[in-house]
Amino acid sequence: MGGIGLNHYLLLSAMLFAIGTIGVLVRRNVILVLMSLELMFNAANINLVAVSYFRPDLTGQIFSIFTITVAAAEVAIGLGLVIALFRNKEAINVDDFSLLKG
Repeated sequence: MGGIGLNHYLLLSAMLFAIGTIGVLVRRNVILVLMSLELMFNAANINLVAVSYFRPDLTGQIFSIFTITVAAAEVAIGLGLVIALFRNKEAINVDDFSLLKG
């Protein structure tokens, strides 16, 4: 009767979100910051799908699909910024983004 319940999914999601938050705050490499943001998006998706599964409702799964779409757009824009930064400075540190101001 043990099984995996909603609390297990929520705990996993909280741990992933905490790892992603620490990665965003601590890292200076833009690619690692983007990967940490993806961890945070995936933590939110786990929450949405888990709650949707334990409540017979598809709303969480639909929101999860929208979140995946937003994450794909975020990666495309983020990698474009990384390429522009690398062409100007030949470094991909977060501190170098102030160079892109007009």
